[in-house]
Amino acid sequence: MKNSESLKKNQDFQKVYRNGTSKGNRYLVMYVLKNRYMKNRLGISVSKKVGNSVVRHRLTRLIRESYRLNEMEFDNSLDIVVVARPQAKDRSYQEIESALMHLAEKHHITGKNNDEKISDQDN
Repeated sequence: MKNSESLKKNQDFQKVYRNGTSKGNRYLVMYVLKNRYMKNRLGISVSKKVGNSVVRHRLTRLIRESYRLNEMEFDNSLDIVVVARPQAKDRSYQEIESALMHLAEKHHITGKNNDEKISDQDN
């Protein structure tokens, strides 16, 4: 992830949950909030409800790889938190990638869909 880093601190996740906008589909929920940095920060959350640690780590890797390969499509200066739903457990890489990009389009944070639909809260 060249233009991105990980979102790690609980307070950062909480800020995105409280102040960001959320959209969801069958497999994922995405929260997005503008940040003051010049790069995106990606956070991934997979609950124990989804499965055991092997399943949760697999889903985390699929989401991170989907983001990494499509990173250039995303706008800059965003905090993005992706939450995996239990239905995502047995899905293929293509289905997870499709779900991630679908949510990015719903948030208008990809490519030519740069309508300022994201709340402009600073960190």
